[in-house]
Amino acid sequence: MKKQKLFIVASLILVGICLTSCFKTNDDTKYDQLELDERVYLFAVNDTTMPYAKVDIEFNYPVKFKRKEDLPRLQQIFKGTFFNNQSYDALSPKDALHTYLESYTEEYREIGNQYYEDMGNLEEGNRPSWYWYYMQKNNEILFEDDNVLSYSVQHSEYTGGAHGSLQMLYYIIDLDKLTTITEEDIFIPNYHQRLTSIIVGRLMKKFEVDTPDKLLNEGFFDINDIAPNNNFWVNNEGLHYVYNQYEIAPYSMGPIEVTIPYEDIKSIIIPQSIVAKYID
Repeated sequence: MKKQKLFIVASLILVGICLTSCFKTNDDTKYDQLELDERVYLFAVNDTTMPYAKVDIEFNYPVKFKRKEDLPRLQQIFKGTFFNNQSYDALSPKDALHTYLESYTEEYREIGNQYYEDMGNLEEGNRPSWYWYYMQKNNEILFEDDNVLSYSVQHSEYTGGAHGSLQMLYYIIDLDKLTTITEEDIFIPNYHQRLTSIIVGRLMKKFEVDTPDKLLNEGFFDINDIAPNNNFWVNNEGLHYVYNQYEIAPYSMGPIEVTIPYEDIKSIIIPQSIVAKYID
């Protein structure tokens, strides 16, 4: 296992985890980007005729913050939301990416024994194509001002089966408190039913239907499935929700985005909330 880890680190150096300086800049915050483009072979020997997983990762993370002493905390939030593993908190961004690739490699190679069994069930000369995996992961800064930072984490992968999957997750950071923001930090108590009606109304407008039930004809599963899901980001214009594949509609419809202007929701926003300043 130690040799395998050394090989992975060496290969990362060869293909280049590229540190591209200052992907986005302003007076207070600057970001760098780690890029990874790697083939993870199903077996430790890099035989190009054998299955592999194509791994493509772009990780943007802060390297400068207006309060220097708080930069580690901001980086911790970025690592936690991107890699989804608290054990990476103490690692540098580059070491976190190394560790993430090692973990993915171990998990992928666990299916190696099954590969030969499946080979034996196919006609001679055929290979089980579903062992060629891919995984793409990246994050993107969507909005930033002195108090609020919104960004997305996108994860797509194929792990066998009929098709791959795509997941979009949104995060909002209070740059004063250095905490992540949820619906409960923005909306007054008992907001859920009113916000649900607003979201359904925006979907009706987007899909050009005049009653909620007609959304079913557009492919939605059940009107009762449509509700606030805490997967949203904010800017100075409004809230932007996303519902991932299979959440409220079939895979074929992809992630469904809903934009809600502040004008629609100002009556249920906490006056002291971090987004209140965006309301006229």
